[in-house]
Amino acid sequence: MQASRSLIKLACIALTLYFTSCQTPKENNTEEVSFTIVNAVDREDFVIEIPLLKIKEKNNDLDFENLRVQMGEENIQTEIDRISESLLCLIPEVKAGKDYELYIKTKSLGEPSFITKKRTQAELSHKVGGEFHDRKYIGGEFKNVNALKVPQEHTDHSYFIRYEGPGWESDKVGYRFYLDWRNGIDVFGKKTPEMVLQGVGQDGFDSYHEPAGWGMDILKVGPSLGLGSIATWEDGKARRVDVTDSLYVDIAQNGALRSIIKTNYYGWDIKNGKTDLLSMISIDAGSRMSKIKLIASNGINNFCTGLIKSDKAPLKVSDQTKKFSYIASYGQQSLADDMLGIAVIFPTKQLQTITEDTNSHVVVLNPENGKEISYYILAAWEQEPDGIKDEKAFYNYLAHQLDLLSQPLKIE
Repeated sequence: MQASRSLIKLACIALTLYFTSCQTPKENNTEEVSFTIVNAVDREDFVIEIPLLKIKEKNNDLDFENLRVQMGEENIQTEIDRISESLLCLIPEVKAGKDYELYIKTKSLGEPSFITKKRTQAELSHKVGGEFHDRKYIGGEFKNVNALKVPQEHTDHSYFIRYEGPGWESDKVGYRFYLDWRNGIDVFGKKTPEMVLQGVGQDGFDSYHEPAGWGMDILKVGPSLGLGSIATWEDGKARRVDVTDSLYVDIAQNGALRSIIKTNYYGWDIKNGKTDLLSMISIDAGSRMSKIKLIASNGINNFCTGLIKSDKAPLKVSDQTKKFSYIASYGQQSLADDMLGIAVIFPTKQLQTITEDTNSHVVVLNPENGKEISYYILAAWEQEPDGIKDEKAFYNYLAHQLDLLSQPLKIE
């Protein structure tokens, strides 16, 4: 009897060890792979991406759910980007003209995980439990969702979607766009590097227009392009994505280092006929810039975007000597009545013309293959922690962003 109990006890221990080993990082695979970062511009606190395919070519046995990445002796925060199928790495600093080695391996058995901090967010929240009456949503409470096909009853000020559309943020700044016929992009100025969107608009539908501990809505969009809204140039004016058959939005990624919002505009009714438009908006940790990538199902030769006009913030246009250029403005144009800089950065080779209409400064762009276009938006508010405080500092910052984009890192 004692021998049987001992055998049973040993069997239980063996099973426990087996199942535990299945849930921990690979024990015997600590082989490193390395990549060289070749850099031409001073950079700090930024995200790079390494295609997973490149890593697998060097070592296909790495456990991508349990990686350890180091640059020198420093642990690097990482994240898998399922959209681009790449490993994102948050690099603290690199100097111009100097190469750096990045080492990747599977964590050893028992090795503690590197503590990650959430520095980006994307979210969408709408009411449930109520119903529409005359295009207003009555009753219910807000619930965060991963995706939404916008109801036909929804329009501006329907009180259905919290802060009227999806939002995205980094530790520097937040943005939103109106998920209705207006389709304008707006800015949330932040007084904290913490993630704040989950609380915005919870204490009243329009409460974010008033100063709060986290910050506030700081841009008046109205009928203008706001900051980088999607549009076409028709009959001497910018026309936002106003008439569509349907809208579908998806929080494609809500990551610590990168967040992405994917929106399908089905049946966008523009002057040369209907087209479907896919929008991918992303933001990285440590960055004010947000990338907007657009793909149309049919050719569009008059894509445009731009900035709201303000008498307090004159337009400035960069020269077109680098791979990327900008249109920007800086001045006392925030809704807090203080200093705000805004900019659209675009590939110089895609520039068709810079013009204006009644409400907006406009840049018209030539899409690649007639269907694809990408550009960046950014906002810099005086009240950010360690924010940009004057015009000279803002345009120095913008010039540096052009250098960063025009001279990208190489991963070898």
